[in-house]
Amino acid sequence: MSVVTSPGPPPAVALEHRCADSAAEKHRSAPLRATLFGLAVVVALAAPLEWFGFRVHLAGQAQARQGQALRVARQVALNLTTIDWQHGDSDVHRILDSATGKFYNDFAERSKPFIEVLRQAKATTVGTVTEAGLESETADTAQALVAVSVQTSNGGEPDPMPRIWRIRITLERVDDGFKAAKVGFVP
Repeated sequence: MSVVTSPGPPPAVALEHRCADSAAEKHRSAPLRATLFGLAVVVALAAPLEWFGFRVHLAGQAQARQGQALRVARQVALNLTTIDWQHGDSDVHRILDSATGKFYNDFAERSKPFIEVLRQAKATTVGTVTEAGLESETADTAQALVAVSVQTSNGGEPDPMPRIWRIRITLERVDDGFKAAKVGFVP
């Protein structure tokens, strides 16, 4: 009977080669593990930063939309309270340019008699916005409350009488801006 020996190094030498190969493999995989760990850290940090950036962007858009709505509400209040009997047609046109919907239709329908009353009374009003703020706002609408000091003079009265009015203006988004859809005086 014969003993068959396998070709190759004796067991002690084979064990030594395996240990050397294992050490070399660990040495080569260390940079790979560090790279994978670094990549995982970058991904873990990027997701919250991306979300934070997106939220900041949305907040900026909302702030811009609110600012635009408030500017339009202030201008509508000025348009409604600054009227000169000598320029009634252009003043009414300016009001209609900033109006939409039912408010536009109602004001357009009543504009001719309104201009006649202005001319007969020789009335002039000059409005000054004293305060303004948004009461509510969505993507397509906004509601503002505007306080206006109005100096009114008629042809027969020498000294204009100042009055304080509060006007609630409902705005609707039209194209890239807002227009007045409803206007009401608040006692």
